[in-house]
Amino acid sequence: MRRHIVLVSIVLSVSALAYATTYLGALGPLGFDTRLLAKLFLVYAYNPGAPELTVMSPEAVTSIVWDFRGVDTLYETVVFYMAIVAALAIYRGIGYSSSGVRGAGLSLIVRVVTKILIPMNVAIAVSIAAHGHLTPGGGFQAGAALAVVSVLLAVVFSALSFGKLGVSLARAVALRSAGLLTIAAVVLAPVAFGVATGIRGFLMQNYVKLDSPLAFPTHVSGQLISGTLIWLNLAEFFAVSFGFFVIFMLLSLREDVVREQLGEEHEH
Repeated sequence: MRRHIVLVSIVLSVSALAYATTYLGALGPLGFDTRLLAKLFLVYAYNPGAPELTVMSPEAVTSIVWDFRGVDTLYETVVFYMAIVAALAIYRGIGYSSSGVRGAGLSLIVRVVTKILIPMNVAIAVSIAAHGHLTPGGGFQAGAALAVVSVLLAVVFSALSFGKLGVSLARAVALRSAGLLTIAAVVLAPVAFGVATGIRGFLMQNYVKLDSPLAFPTHVSGQLISGTLIWLNLAEFFAVSFGFFVIFMLLSLREDVVREQLGEEHEH
């Protein structure tokens, strides 16, 4: 009976919140339209008729994340990066080897099914990253989707499978760093190009502005790539996915091995 009450309460709360957001959210306490900013985002996300204001991406969420409020996203990426650095610092001096992980796995049936699912998972993750400027998705979502593969490998095939596939901690860190360096290059490119040419350029500038004619190419061979957005999504994809790989690989180490090596290090 108690469970049913909790379930009904959750359903009613979600329904009330949805109703308030959908039917009451458009009007503020004084009757003013509080969704003007949202309308502007939708109007200018993809609007070739207003080149100084548009992002040239039909995916409004990605336009907001990487352009309209791109600096916020940049700092969020830095926070995630620092979290990975902190994890590596905690595990500093601990070698990742086959002796430090458990060799058990799941049944043959589970392994076969997982072998079928992993390629599908990788394909979906890459698609989410590559099409994040056109359809819902993006680099972070794609990276989180690909990171599921590391969990499947550790649980279904055991953490020993990382070494068998040639995925080492150093390579995961290197690929994560490559993604972060690519983000930094795309972010700083307009400013650097502006300094080199004498034309004013802005940090994270995607398309032309009222006082700057600089713009990343929006089309390649007739395909819309939305300037910086596709490159930022792909770079974020690498940074997030292999950042999670690093975390999951460290967490797969046996606790007794970690405690032993940390103890030895602290004694020295």
